[in-house]
Amino acid sequence: MEEKEKFMKEAIKEAKKAYDKLEVPVGAVIVKDGKIIARAHNLKETKKDTTKHAEILAIEKASKKLDAWRLLDCEMYVTLEPCSMCAGAIINARIKKLYIGALDEKTGAAGSVLNLFEDYKFNHNVEVEKGIMKETCEKILKDFFKYLRKLKSKK
Repeated sequence: MEEKEKFMKEAIKEAKKAYDKLEVPVGAVIVKDGKIIARAHNLKETKKDTTKHAEILAIEKASKKLDAWRLLDCEMYVTLEPCSMCAGAIINARIKKLYIGALDEKTGAAGSVLNLFEDYKFNHNVEVEKGIMKETCEKILKDFFKYLRKLKSKK
């Protein structure tokens, strides 16, 4: 198994934790020197806070672990294309490379709706690779929204 699949599987585990909490199932891990230094999943509903996306929470944990806001030489694996808030945070955190599972045609800021990583000139460039375990990442999202619709129809 390739290293990127290994780490995306860990992000998927985080997404499943979010699913179990009835959060949109997005998971993220941050890797430095081949080791996971932070992991997180969406907690927006749980915390009643729009900023509690998996990427933001993972950046907070990694910054705490490294005692630095610059996450130099770190890579992030995320199951869903980041929104503009998260893309901005990834750029500002100086993450070296971003690996994305599924694309987000509604709010994605890595090419689906807009591309903060390529279309604008910032002081830091993040390398982006899309489609890592795409089908698995898409399936957990589709299953989640199907489950939510089922729950709502029972009410």
